[in-house]
Amino acid sequence: MKNLFISCALAMLALASCTDDSEDTAPVIDVPVVQESVAGEVSGVWTKGGTYKITGHIQIPKGKSLTIEEGVTVLFSDSVVKPEVVILGNLYSLGTAAAPVKFTVPDSWKTAKNLYGNLWGGLIAGPESAELVLSNTILEYGGAVTTEESPSVKAGLYKAMAGQHVPVLYYPNVKGKLVVTGSTIRNFNEDGFYIEGGQVIIANNYFYTTGVSGGDAINIKSGVQADIAFNVVYSPNTNALKLSSTGDRTPQAYIVGYNNTIINAGWRRPTTKGGSVWLEKAVRVDLYNNLLANDRYGIKRDPGNPEDARSVISNTFYYGYDQTTTSQFQPSTEIVKGTNDIISAKAGENDPKFVNYALSTATANATYDNAWDFHLQTGSPALTKGKTDFTRLFANGIVVNGITYKSPAPANYIGALGTK
Repeated sequence: MKNLFISCALAMLALASCTDDSEDTAPVIDVPVVQESVAGEVSGVWTKGGTYKITGHIQIPKGKSLTIEEGVTVLFSDSVVKPEVVILGNLYSLGTAAAPVKFTVPDSWKTAKNLYGNLWGGLIAGPESAELVLSNTILEYGGAVTTEESPSVKAGLYKAMAGQHVPVLYYPNVKGKLVVTGSTIRNFNEDGFYIEGGQVIIANNYFYTTGVSGGDAINIKSGVQADIAFNVVYSPNTNALKLSSTGDRTPQAYIVGYNNTIINAGWRRPTTKGGSVWLEKAVRVDLYNNLLANDRYGIKRDPGNPEDARSVISNTFYYGYDQTTTSQFQPSTEIVKGTNDIISAKAGENDPKFVNYALSTATANATYDNAWDFHLQTGSPALTKGKTDFTRLFANGIVVNGITYKSPAPANYIGALGTK
């Protein structure tokens, strides 16, 4: 019996060996999804590496969510309709540094004629949109003009009228949560973000080539509690940050803005208003460690509608290549003087020593060069001058879709980027 058992076992092993040798062990390759025509209501998951060609307005319904995985291309391919993305539910755009999500247009449309987009609308959220995340996401070439048929107009969202350029992102829910991190916003006609409510973190992003006749990179109104940190903003038409408590929503707007780098802001606006950070109508702000290079003005207030008296402004670094620029950031009744600022009255003083950027670049230039590097060289006067012992609003994080997003810890240098 024992010999029979051994013989059977050996036979089974031999059979298994033969079976393994004969099987095809070629790896299974995932083929990215390509959806040729997407319009109407959308929800669920857009899968990793896929391409979704948007041929009409799309809408995430109330109570539903759309998750966009890493490497997805959202391609707006109808130049007649110029689609909008209306978000009545939740949107989670979850790219990675290596494989960002892209909201874009065909490459053949990316011409000098279309430098400021207008080729699709924007992301327009509704008042009950509870959660919105843009992580490692590129948004480009949008900002089209609304018409009577635009879903945002029909739904009474944003400015709710025809003839308005929509922003990159509009978010109005005072009870909502908005996180934008590691993303790039470029080639849009008007405002970048227009935010009228919510707990907000905007960190580690790049904004450039936005705004033709007006427009701020980040425009915040009442109802918003926000940490805005470590962003690089290049040549917005008007301000990098427009911070206001207009709208009389609760809570009062309270923004902690720190370690941002703002270059060439405000010079392309036909009429003067601001040109780096604009404060108005009882907004409460704490501003620390912000680097302002060649901006039209310093941190500016509206004397008729000034900021909340509890506001704190400290450790701002100013640089002006020419005397016109330098003169416009000197403290006055409109230009706010902070504590521990690095500011000079003479052009060219306090060179921040960027790794790769010519400070003589024309202030009205809006074309961004990806070879530029706004890290600081060793010996920069902005190094070791940052303040770190202040309170940010969301150091413990905002929980969105089960994930905790924390505002980054402040740095001991001034600006968004330290040494490499």
